[in-house]
Amino acid sequence: MTNAPTYLPEYIMFGLIASSMVVAAVRVVTTKNVVHAALWLVLVLGGVAGLFILLASEFTAITQVLVYIGAIVVLFLFGIMLTRAPLGKSADLDNNVAQRIVGALVGLSLLGVMVYGLVNRWSDQKIELVGSSTRQLGQTTEQISDSIFSTYLVPFEVVSVLLLAALIGAIVLARRD
Repeated sequence: MTNAPTYLPEYIMFGLIASSMVVAAVRVVTTKNVVHAALWLVLVLGGVAGLFILLASEFTAITQVLVYIGAIVVLFLFGIMLTRAPLGKSADLDNNVAQRIVGALVGLSLLGVMVYGLVNRWSDQKIELVGSSTRQLGQTTEQISDSIFSTYLVPFEVVSVLLLAALIGAIVLARRD
């Protein structure tokens, strides 16, 4: 028997974070309160940051928190408030049974295609963990930030301009009366 390291705590934390993200993602699309949907989205995005922490990518986790939770969700909440969306439960946010069945079938078929593609491509691959921190893996925060903000700088800026335009549009719509 070899002295292979066990990663049981990481597996347990991954299971807890992933299951809470799945529950929160389902609640994002099933809740009848639009503000609650945005708050459930915070939990999903926080879970993504937690998964980055498990991957020993602290810089990417903090970027996830700052950009997505700190900016995008706040932008959603401002848009909700400025458009005077009803803050209570709304019956018109729900679909009828036929639409739910079609949505569930489409979601399950997409899940099946994704699982098939991943298993087909990566089933014979083994991932070997060489270190538990970015320094041990030979990566620095500077290299990670350069790879994010040099290669993807233009899409990052385009999305920020689009979100700014959406916020300005929400303000214009809210001020029409």
